[in-house]
Amino acid sequence: MPYEEALADRMRTLLKRRRGVEERKMFGGLAFLVNGHMACGVQQDCLVLRLGNNGAARALREPHTRPMDFTGKPIQSMVYIDPAGCAGDEELASWVNRAIRFARSLPPK
Repeated sequence: MPYEEALADRMRTLLKRRRGVEERKMFGGLAFLVNGHMACGVQQDCLVLRLGNNGAARALREPHTRPMDFTGKPIQSMVYIDPAGCAGDEELASWVNRAIRFARSLPPK
């Protein structure tokens, strides 16, 4: 499953100066890990965010979001953001920052 390279490049730009960020191919797309924990990524043309169960539930009340269900079963702690929800740089940064905050809240691996 290929991923949208332009979105990946925008994310790289946002994350390039952050400590502890690593890029890795995962779930048929591209993931960005923070201190060893998956935080966000790109799958096809969607932004993928790991927000924890509570953060994901809150995010799903916002436009352009849906549960991450690439296995056929929704993953409670993760959401997809459709392209319209991260088209602008401020929107993308806001979403990515949520995922980074969550990943940094987890114990280091």
